[in-house]
Order: sequence, then C-alpha cells, then structure tokens
Amino acid sequence: MNRREELRQNLQRVREVIAREAQRAGRDPRGITLLPVTKFHPASDVALLAELGVREVGENREQEARAKAEELPRVQFHMIGQVQTKKANSVARWAASVHSVDSLKLVAALDRGAGRAVERGERESPLACFVQWSADGDARRGGATEVAPLLNALVAAPHLLLAGIMCVPPVGSEAAEVFSRAHRLRREEEERLGRRLLLSAGMSGDMGEAIAAGTDIVRVGTGIMGARPLA
Repeated sequence: MNRREELRQNLQRVREVIAREAQRAGRDPRGITLLPVTKFHPASDVALLAELGVREVGENREQEARAKAEELPRVQFHMIGQVQTKKANSVARWAASVHSVDSLKLVAALDRGAGRAVERGERESPLACFVQWSADGDARRGGATEVAPLLNALVAAPHLLLAGIMCVPPVGSEAAEVFSRAHRLRREEEERLGRRLLLSAGMSGDMGEAIAAGTDIVRVGTGIMGARPLA
C-alpha cells in the first residue's frame, strides 16, 4: 500500500470514529473539527494530506512547522506545542492559531509578533489563540491553572483573537473527568465574557471522551499519520 492510500484510509477511519462518537453523544459530527497532527512527519506527508482535502494541520515544534509552512503555503499550520517567548515573533508569522498560550508574557510577545507580521505583510489577520488550561498545575507540560487573566489579556490584545480553551489530560488521569472539567470551565468563561469559546481537546487515544464532553476540535496524530518515523 502506498503512503497516499494509507493516509486516506486512516483519515476515513478517524472520521468514522468521530461520527460514531458524536452520534453516541447526541451531537452533529459536522460541528467537530479534525486537526491532523503532523509533527515529526515530512512535508511530503502534509502535501499528500492536502491532496486528500486536508487544509489545516497541527504542529508542535516551531522550526519544523515554519519549514513546512514555507514549503506548503496553501496549508494552514496550527501551533499546538509549547511556545518559548523568544520564538513568538516567528510563530506569529506562520501560525494560523496557537493552542498553547499559558502566560501573560507569551500573550504580549505574540501580540507584538503578530503586529509586526501584519505591518510587514506576512499575515493579513489577527492571530487566533487558545489558552491552555492545566488540570494539575504541572508547569513541565505547559498550561495555566487560572485561565481568566489570560482570556482577558487576549481579548484586549489588538493583534490577537481569543479562540477558546485547550487542554491535555495529565498522564495517569481520567480523561473523561478532565474533559468534563474543561467543558464546565469553557461554559463559565463564555458566560463571564459573553462570547463563544471553542474547546480544543482530545487526541488519538481519548477523542471519544472529548467528544462526549463537548469538544469542538480533536487533535489526532498517530491515528492518522501512524507511528513516528525513525530518526
């Protein structure tokens, strides 16, 4: 089986899982966005996904994502991994969105970077951002336990657009419980801010639980791309 056919079958399989889990949860699967995660896989794989109709993918590492974005300008690349403040200028040039905002310092850096990118003609619109919520406060994995100050800062930032909340369940945690808490947090902040917030939650191993909890976006890597290529 060639790589294109492998990716096609994997995409179809994941979409069928999304549709089944959405039906089980009484949801319309059309309201759930599938974001394939292409980290560690070559740009040629992303090009094949584009041939199969995929227009948006997620990446975890700035340098790798930037190179792919330069090679494939018709694909939108979303930064889902942690962002170092010093890399914010670069991320703001190529990213369609950032799912991992977890500090006021990063909000300020991304806002400056997005402003410069607009001035230089490197982007045409504000940079959409999700606040990464930490369920356990473990700083090693990124995320913030208090999201309200970051949501407020994104609303106030002239070159950023508040998109929603993202979460990753801690290792060993009950994914369904974490996603349920994230959903409640999203609803509380929607009411406080008076605006719709998206929830980005769920990966290959727990997207069923995320869909049941009300996620809008699932980030699926292995389920679509297969095992990470050997170095």
